[in-house]
Parts: sequence; C-alpha cells; structure tokens
Amino acid sequence: MTGPLALHVPSGVEHVFVYGTLRRGGANDITRLQPPPVFIGMARLRGRMYGFGGYPGVVLDDTADWVEGEVYRFAPDLEPVLDGIEELYPEQRDEYLKRVVDVEVGRQRLRCLVYELNPRYAEGREPLSPGDWLLHASHCA
Repeated sequence: MTGPLALHVPSGVEHVFVYGTLRRGGANDITRLQPPPVFIGMARLRGRMYGFGGYPGVVLDDTADWVEGEVYRFAPDLEPVLDGIEELYPEQRDEYLKRVVDVEVGRQRLRCLVYELNPRYAEGREPLSPGDWLLHASHCA
C-alpha cells in the first residue's frame, strides 16, 4: 500500500537497537532526530550484516556473529520518523522489516525495535565482518 492510505504501525515498544547509519556519528545519527531519543547503552545482537554502499542491513540469526549497535529509549512520536528513514512509511518498501527482539544492554534485557533486512536482499552477498558498521563506514569514507 502506498500514498495517502499507507499507515504507520506502532511497534508497542519504547527502545530501539540501531546498528547502521542511525548510530551516533552515522549519516542518519539518531541523536539529531526529534523528539530526541535517550541513549541507554552499547549493545549487540546475533545476525549477519551486509553492506549496500552507504548503509548496511542485518539479517537476524541466533547462530551468526555479533552485530554491534546502540540502544535508545524513544518517544512514540519518533517511531514514524524511524519508519520513514527505513522506508516503511509512507513508502511501504520491503527492504526492511520491523521486528521486536530482546537485546542485552549491560545487565538488563530490553524489548527493542530493530529494522531487519529482508533476507531476499542478502541473497548472493557476503556478510561483512566484523559486524560493526561504523568500522566499515570509516574505511569507505
């Protein structure tokens, strides 16, 4: 569905795990968005990271290597902005899927929104190693 009929679907969570351009210092640095999110801590989850030039995508996989990222608490008003960056709303592209997963941050586990790469976009590509986008982005700059 596209155009004015497209609707934002809230995740129902208040934390987001970011691993790519939304990380601090990235092209879409989440700390510059409004309303401003609150940094909770560094975190990681299991998955395979793939590079697409100026941005990455991660396919979640409990048997894969670690993907490094950051966790933020965000206000509900920020979620449609994040969906727009990932082209889920209002464009309704299928490159990313909105997922809710448990992420360990320090000594706590938080339910987090994660924008996962649709696995079909990873077909035929080699995963990046290590799974830290800021390391790869700094080598490409």
